[in-house]
Amino acid sequence: MSYICKIATEEEMNKKWDYEINHATHSKKNWIQWKKEFINNQREGTQIPYYGILDGEIICEATASIDPSVVQNAKGLVSRHVAYLNSFRTIKGYQGQGYFSKLFRFMIHDLRERGYHAVTLGVEPNETRNMMIYFHYGFLEYIKSGMEFYPNGEEAFVLYYKKNL
Repeated sequence: MSYICKIATEEEMNKKWDYEINHATHSKKNWIQWKKEFINNQREGTQIPYYGILDGEIICEATASIDPSVVQNAKGLVSRHVAYLNSFRTIKGYQGQGYFSKLFRFMIHDLRERGYHAVTLGVEPNETRNMMIYFHYGFLEYIKSGMEFYPNGEEAFVLYYKKNL
């Protein structure tokens, strides 16, 4: 088996976002809008998409937002030396096998090489499994909380955390 971690191409992003849209169980409108935004942000250099690919199949992903214009509640979350991480996803059949951990290490190494000193992320308080994973990865410094808004009008209360690199 061959597993690689890499910065995604636009073609790979289209493939992965189409997968997410087709498998969405709630509000495809959000996924369709996010696809447009993330691909545009990658083109403009405001986000860096990282993919884990196993035998040619995209099985996990994460994105680093490196411009405040693409992050809700951006103050204190993204700056010249702080990247905001989001869109942590692993296809269900591959969860818990270490693939995302390898992708996360690849992403952190790349961001350090680019001059970033810290990374931040947001998590909803009811996402306890995700919160425990983020704590395990070292996101222990609480920054703030705030409301985020989804394309379909839904709102979410989010806690923001930081990890120094």
